Amino acid sequence: MRVLPYGKRAVLIEVDDSATALQLHIDLRDEPGVIDCVPAARTVLVRYEERTDLARLAARAAEVLAQEHTPMPVGEPVTLNVRYDGADLASTAEELGMGVDDLVERHTAAEYVVGFCGFSPGFAYLTGLDPRLHIPRLASPRTSVPAGSVAIAGEYTGVYPRRSPGGWRLLGTTDAIVWDVTRADPALLTPGTVVRFRAA
Repeated sequence: MRVLPYGKRAVLIEVDDSATALQLHIDLRDEPGVIDCVPAARTVLVRYEERTDLARLAARAAEVLAQEHTPMPVGEPVTLNVRYDGADLASTAEELGMGVDDLVERHTAAEYVVGFCGFSPGFAYLTGLDPRLHIPRLASPRTSVPAGSVAIAGEYTGVYPRRSPGGWRLLGTTDAIVWDVTRADPALLTPGTVVRFRAA
């Protein structure tokens, strides 16, 4: 773990993997003096109040990392119905050396956890993808990916919350609204949320 200053009242904590970053986020976000806690793939940004004891906060982070953790889900699990009709479904299955049905079965069999959010509002990086489905992004990203597109890239799967450019492999589509500014919490998928995909 490395704790790096990040402006006047924030630190960036570097860790080894997204699971550790998520655990730090869950354990530190309610610590006294913490204003905001934002996980990423291998870091956690912690904003704190001016009078916060930074040494105590760093010690608490080290304590969290030293403990054995069983990841606890945050909020209610979310199941997303997916039409596996994506533009890259067949070519991705072929590149992975499996049939389309096998790819869909593997994608729907896993239980995912939102590791962090980024790229665009509401875009959640879901961890737990079957290692057999790990595959690089497209060599040439699309200029426009439809909202609701369910995709994979690297070790993650996710849902595009709105039409945007993107280079992930498109497996299918869902009608779920994953980002809605009219909701009290606009993001349907927040760090720690357990997610399942179900073939529609």
